[in-house]
Amino acid sequence: MQANTKPRILCVGALTMDTIFRLDRLPPGPGKFIPQEAVEIAAGMASSQAASIARLGGDAFLWASAGLDHIGDRVVAELTDEGVNCSFVRRIDGARSAFSSIFVDRSGERMIVPFYDKTLLSAPEEIPSVKDGAFDVVMTDVRWPLAAATALKAAREAGVPGVLDADVAPLETLERLLPLASHIVASEPAAEIVTGETDIEHAVIALAARYRGFVAVTGGNKGCFWSEGEAGIVNHMPAFPVDVVDTLAAGDVFHGAFALGLAEGQAMEEIMRFASAAAAIKCARFGGRAGAPTRNEVEQFLLV
Repeated sequence: MQANTKPRILCVGALTMDTIFRLDRLPPGPGKFIPQEAVEIAAGMASSQAASIARLGGDAFLWASAGLDHIGDRVVAELTDEGVNCSFVRRIDGARSAFSSIFVDRSGERMIVPFYDKTLLSAPEEIPSVKDGAFDVVMTDVRWPLAAATALKAAREAGVPGVLDADVAPLETLERLLPLASHIVASEPAAEIVTGETDIEHAVIALAARYRGFVAVTGGNKGCFWSEGEAGIVNHMPAFPVDVVDTLAAGDVFHGAFALGLAEGQAMEEIMRFASAAAAIKCARFGGRAGAPTRNEVEQFLLV
């Protein structure tokens, strides 16, 4: 990272318009359900990561796809207002921008129904250059695999950390992307898909043995477990206790904070503590990534 400049992070992947409904309980079956609260917000894994990075003080750039439609206009405008540089967002004529309906219950658990036009997932025609210090970290998700693979390869060639948010996806997609990342941060379900291990620590060991780099697995209220390549050694950062309102986008906030800490050159334990605190604050707030904290909020939270 250059002196006196913000860390520059390229986030690659999903861009959606989310409609989030807060209910007492998740719908048990057919019927009409009146929410206690509802919001519409531009989101998606990479987009929420980028917005979180911007709030935390980083310089976030988004490489994603949207249609040339009113939803695409709205999500780009909203994220731009959040401080995210959307100049790399690909707008595709004839494609429908992605959107989803999400139900969140009183315990913070959720039900997600997304729609992605397959055209949005087509191979990228161009890639933002990551050479010559253009970015300090490349952060990718699994929702646009062709772009993620291209970006992770470019990051490796440029000697830039390439982080993969390895969430639930087809095994073929995960196995294609995992070897390309210098830093893997997987969700517990995704780690189980790849390794078959139901124990988080065993999953970390299995992933580290297979991919020979930094590997972490997030486990919600179980905290985060990681290995920096030492054979069989697993570190643990407990989750911060909070009154959970909404877990939606908590992983995205964690990944955004992780990428920012990496770009800033923080020690790994500091990165994990920082990211865990950011995710905990988000969980105590309704509205998906709207609950992402500022840098000052995280720092104050860590002082308590």
